[in-house]
Amino acid sequence: MTPTTLFYIIIAIIVINFIIDTILNALNAKHFNDVLPAELEDVYDTEEYKKSQRYKATNYTFGLLTSGFSLVLTLAFFYLDGFAFVDQLARQFSDNSIVISLVFFGIIMLGSDLLTTPFAYYKTFVIEEQFGFNKTTTTTFILDKIKGWIMMIIVGGAILAALAWFYQQTGEQFWLYAWLLITVFTVFVNLFYSKLIVPIFNKQSPLEEGDLRTSISDYAKSVGFNLDKIFVIDGSKRSTKANAYFSGFGSEKRVTLYDTLINDLDNDEIVAVLAHEVGHYKKKHIIFNLIASVILTGFTLFILSLLIGNPILSQALGIPQPSFHIGLIAFGILYSPISEITGLIMNWFSRKFEYQADNYAKTTFKAEPLITSLKKLSKNSLSNLTPHPAYVFMHYSHPTLLERITNLKG
Repeated sequence: MTPTTLFYIIIAIIVINFIIDTILNALNAKHFNDVLPAELEDVYDTEEYKKSQRYKATNYTFGLLTSGFSLVLTLAFFYLDGFAFVDQLARQFSDNSIVISLVFFGIIMLGSDLLTTPFAYYKTFVIEEQFGFNKTTTTTFILDKIKGWIMMIIVGGAILAALAWFYQQTGEQFWLYAWLLITVFTVFVNLFYSKLIVPIFNKQSPLEEGDLRTSISDYAKSVGFNLDKIFVIDGSKRSTKANAYFSGFGSEKRVTLYDTLINDLDNDEIVAVLAHEVGHYKKKHIIFNLIASVILTGFTLFILSLLIGNPILSQALGIPQPSFHIGLIAFGILYSPISEITGLIMNWFSRKFEYQADNYAKTTFKAEPLITSLKKLSKNSLSNLTPHPAYVFMHYSHPTLLERITNLKG
């Protein structure tokens, strides 16, 4: 295979992905104005349903604009030898291949982020503001960006430097060392995400003593679940949308409730949501996802190790000499069809796990408050209640609201 042929294969993958996503979004948009099923008629009143339709249509139009801009920018970068230009720029900083890789990806990621920031700003301060969701201030938006960059430089830079060093020292065997490093990092993040990373962006505080904490503790004891770490996060500083999540395992497991969730739901509904999260833990879904992630990472790195040294990868992007960082870019695009397939498989498992967690909550607590909580959360986020089945299959990690309610009532 010639570098030119590989170049056009890469371009074809990018364009085909764009076409598929555009078709799926268009199919989904055709269902925005569908009549709601009888089971969902009480989610919205007439005015709220019209508002949800406007929200979906606005996001759809905005999505077309952003994805179109991204495609044009990406294709222009490829055809104008943008990677070769950035590579030459990076080589002016050092002769060390690891430093070159760090500077190369730093320029690429910073440039990409700067170009997409205006779209993120518009999404937050125009669209989300228009529909009453945004609570983010300009200061918070800017600080979040800066904190994200710092974390990317420190954490992302350290991992990238380690990968490049492993490759430099061990050649094709680098994937084993890289796999071990990423596995350790993944487990560490799963254990300490809420303790170390979340506080950088949000304030967390233990849930105060009272009826809600008592209800949660009583439920946890009834199912033999040791839960003494219940935290509230100030999600309302950015959005009115509500959420809750379970993190960690062993002695580090904790439940985090958004303050917006506590405001939107009553005690029974919050306990039902947590019963669902406990179901994920009891059914070992968290362990499954962690192990699956580790296996997929190992598989990806192994395939990378077979291809990364091939000079055609770099030559296809206009770089005459084999380069770890350029090969990584080319491989990432070439691997994307496989990544799509593994993503579909993981989404299938995720939807199956959601049913199991719902059933656990129904069995150990009650179905009705979980149903009403799901309806309230969908209403408050103006969710699409009638998505196209193909869009659900390709993108949804959760069953639709109708499917979950049907299952809970079954």
